[in-house]
Amino acid sequence: MSSNLYIPKTCKHCGNAFTARTTVTKYCSDICAKRAYKVRKRNEKVQATLEETIQQQKEIVNHYNPNAVNNKDFLSVTEASQLIGVSRWTIQRMIQQGRLKAVPFGRKHIVARWQIENLFN
Repeated sequence: MSSNLYIPKTCKHCGNAFTARTTVTKYCSDICAKRAYKVRKRNEKVQATLEETIQQQKEIVNHYNPNAVNNKDFLSVTEASQLIGVSRWTIQRMIQQGRLKAVPFGRKHIVARWQIENLFN
């Protein structure tokens, strides 16, 4: 079944004017359709990569956010150092000197928050 439609359109990929024989035609040729498809797929990959990067950055920010430490009663050495604003090694030295008491918990040492607060009293 042939169509007697002749619709003047502009190609969505290259911008050239062409005469379409159907109402749904978007591109002037098969080559433009294929090139537009490649561009569309490339943009989808770039967008997916950007979203993944943003998600990773959010996870990093949430993981190392010192405000998240404010509600915990027991802290790891890293969290305790973030709370006070000193290095991890300073906290380790204070534990070895006996100024802070830490309980070994697997491979970590856990420090009670009240002990850190008592350092400043």
